[in-house]
Amino acid sequence: MKTLVVLVLCSLAVICLTADDSTGSHPADNPAEEGLFVEREQASAVVRQKRAAELSLNQLESLREVCELNMACEDMMDTQGIIAAYTAYYGPIPY
Repeated sequence: MKTLVVLVLCSLAVICLTADDSTGSHPADNPAEEGLFVEREQASAVVRQKRAAELSLNQLESLREVCELNMACEDMMDTQGIIAAYTAYYGPIPY
């Protein structure tokens, strides 16, 4: 009997949460409700951040060696990190 009551309450909760909003707003009116579609620049920024975080130690060392040849890049590397310095002086990371 307790199981039946729990199932009924759970199903009512699901129905309440998935019911359409009675205000009549269209998903295009609210950008937060648009779903999976985002601007190209925003999506590429997220992908770039994710890729930069996944660099191996060998790849980071390779970037460091390139950056050490330029004194300004090396100074920036010491203060802001290798990824920020390399990107500022040489553009996007090649891998």
